[in-house]
Amino acid sequence: MITGHFGLAAGVKKIAPRLPLWSLLLATFWLDVIFTVLSMFGLESFAPMNPAKPVYGEVVIHAPYTHSLVGALLISALTGWLATLRWRKEGGMVVGAVVFSHWILDLLVHRPDLPLLPGNLGNLPLLGFGLWEYPVLSAIIELALALGGAYFYYRSTMELKGVQRSRALTASMVTGALLLLLFVLNVSGL
Repeated sequence: MITGHFGLAAGVKKIAPRLPLWSLLLATFWLDVIFTVLSMFGLESFAPMNPAKPVYGEVVIHAPYTHSLVGALLISALTGWLATLRWRKEGGMVVGAVVFSHWILDLLVHRPDLPLLPGNLGNLPLLGFGLWEYPVLSAIIELALALGGAYFYYRSTMELKGVQRSRALTASMVTGALLLLLFVLNVSGL
């Protein structure tokens, strides 16, 4: 769902034109950035289900802190608050929502591996609708997010004027092409 996360971030640019695209792209991947740091310390991890031949969506993820519902909400709130220092309240709310959108999209595709509480306290049932079990359906959803995000980002560039508009239009075309390339690489397992 990497492409889907980035596609959603690009699409949000339409409703938050004052936020730089880089901030939205980083926000949508922020849970995974923290996951990467925690995995370096052995607190979270992931592994392909079949290491000999990795396939789209066939990974086992153990992310009891960053990808727990409460953990994701706390990270989103803290990140949103920090973003208010730079982009005021509205910008912070958008950044916080984009951070949390990562968890929502993961809920759709992950197998039940998302805990409710950090560290899976209470050993409550794990969440995940498991669309990765249906690779074609999850790939279609991801492609729709990528194309939709590229379209809405393009639409946001059309509202600009002059030289700024031509630069933004070029950036939107490059962004759309990169989203499609990322989708192809992600789905093909490269």
